[in-house]
Amino acid sequence: MVEEFNMDRQENEESDQNQETDLDSAPPESAKTFAWRNILAFWFLGLCNNFGYVVMLSAAHDILKQESHQGNSTVPQSGFNLSNQYDCNPISTGAILLADILPALTVKMTAPYFIQSIHYSIKVAAVVLFGAASFLIVAFSHTVEVSVLGVACASIASGLGELTFLGLTSFYHRSSVSAWSSGTGGAGVGGALSYAGLLQIGVSARNSLLIMLIVPFTLSISFWLVLEKRWAKAVTGSSSPEADRAPLLAESDGRPPPARQSGPNLSLTQKFQLVKPLVCKYMAPLFLVYVAEYFINQGLFELIFFRNIWLSHSEQYRWFQVIYQIGVFISRSSVSIVQIHALWLLAFFQFVNVGLFLLEVLHPFLPSIWIVFAMILWEGLLGGAAYVNTFYKMSQEIAEEHREFSLGVTSQADSCGIAVAGAIAIPVHNVLCSL
Repeated sequence: MVEEFNMDRQENEESDQNQETDLDSAPPESAKTFAWRNILAFWFLGLCNNFGYVVMLSAAHDILKQESHQGNSTVPQSGFNLSNQYDCNPISTGAILLADILPALTVKMTAPYFIQSIHYSIKVAAVVLFGAASFLIVAFSHTVEVSVLGVACASIASGLGELTFLGLTSFYHRSSVSAWSSGTGGAGVGGALSYAGLLQIGVSARNSLLIMLIVPFTLSISFWLVLEKRWAKAVTGSSSPEADRAPLLAESDGRPPPARQSGPNLSLTQKFQLVKPLVCKYMAPLFLVYVAEYFINQGLFELIFFRNIWLSHSEQYRWFQVIYQIGVFISRSSVSIVQIHALWLLAFFQFVNVGLFLLEVLHPFLPSIWIVFAMILWEGLLGGAAYVNTFYKMSQEIAEEHREFSLGVTSQADSCGIAVAGAIAIPVHNVLCSL
């Protein structure tokens, strides 16, 4: 009996100690709620951040066909150039791609070296304003030049947002990276499908773009109301030791996370030294995947044209973008199930796709548009897999104190690849359309 009593008392004491520990670290239910809250927020941040960028690419063929009419704007024209097998626009959609990526690339190449000293609220406010401006400018424009200005605003919003939110994931559980990536994939499907679908049912291009103003508003809600404010004091000179701790490990196993060394505390020389090992392992394969991917999308898609089917040329182009984005969304949402470590292999397969699509443009051999749809889906799967696996691997392999800076720098790779693809697409378009 004495032994049983002692055992019961020992169990009660252990239970009390466990309860005290739980109270200090937060109950498991509460921790799960906070984790899911942050995952949801990052998914919507990814969705809203890339939405405008995708819509502008989906609208590229229409923007280049638009004519200036009194009282009309961004009106897609249905005329065909039947004298040319490709039904070419005078300007390649690669031009819209460059307008949609060069401002973002400029932001990504310069901002990582100073942006950590700017408060997150200011950065996100800028993302929201540029995003809203892009929809308004393109919606009310009457000329290609003004529309390109709106596209550039979408590019700035996307580039600054990607840099900001990828860096922000370093303050949260690593699942936030996969949530962000899945959201950006969802932006592809949502942006391309909403634009193509609204026009298909008869909504004007202007009204379609005005409807999409809900997107920057949703981004604001996700950041300021849904996401936990662990970033609130993550600025040099305003942070405390407690605020500087990024609870990546705490959410997963209850251990106290190590103290962070914030980006601004690194010298410029130290930052350049951190970049070197990132190049071959992460940045180069991601860069090559995006060169191949966007050369196909903005250099070859518009030249693949099936006549005498239920879709016009412009409609075919829009639905090519939708199918591609579906592939991207599937692969970007799959990293929690399947991880791919051979990033260079993804680049190889994407260049095989370039060869196949170029062959189809030069010597059409595919009997059905459905085969093209399948090839585009595969292309999107490869592109999405390259993106999400690159940043997921980094979230596991990069030291926590360097993770925020490294994620921001590596995001330059995809933008550089897209810019190179756009630069290649324009002369290729001109050569093919002169045949």
